[in-house]
Amino acid sequence: MYRCYILINMMIKGVKNKARISYTLLRVVWKLFEIDKKTRYYDTDQQLFEAEIHMIKSIKESEGIHVTGLADLLGVTKGAVSQIIMRLQKKGMIIKDTDPRNLSRLVLRLTPKGETAYANHEKLHQEFDDLVSEILKDASEDKIAFLREFLDVLNNRMDDL
Repeated sequence: MYRCYILINMMIKGVKNKARISYTLLRVVWKLFEIDKKTRYYDTDQQLFEAEIHMIKSIKESEGIHVTGLADLLGVTKGAVSQIIMRLQKKGMIIKDTDPRNLSRLVLRLTPKGETAYANHEKLHQEFDDLVSEILKDASEDKIAFLREFLDVLNNRMDDL
């Protein structure tokens, strides 16, 4: 991954301004990717990977969810969810409880440690939101609307690649 970042930086040298926007965007995307793939403790005693903290977020924001529901929500297999759930149980982040409406099914919920990780993950997202807001604070509504439209169109067009 780092090698791609270096190549992108090398390609930017000598590129005219119009093409440079796409390379700058690529550099930003790579930096975000590098930040996102780091493991963090989120003010707990356990290191969490990206997939684990996003599983914690999904459990917190979908109260009473079970493994199948989580797999459907995230668009992954039940096996993938089960593997991450086992790791999170070992780390003391989540527990499985019997579903009172369906005694043959287990629902997932966060432990206090999982709640701490969730809260600190949300704090990290808020810091990013604050950074973007700070950068855009003096931008006109037209410029913000253009940027929002550009990112939406780019996002949709990326699905075609």
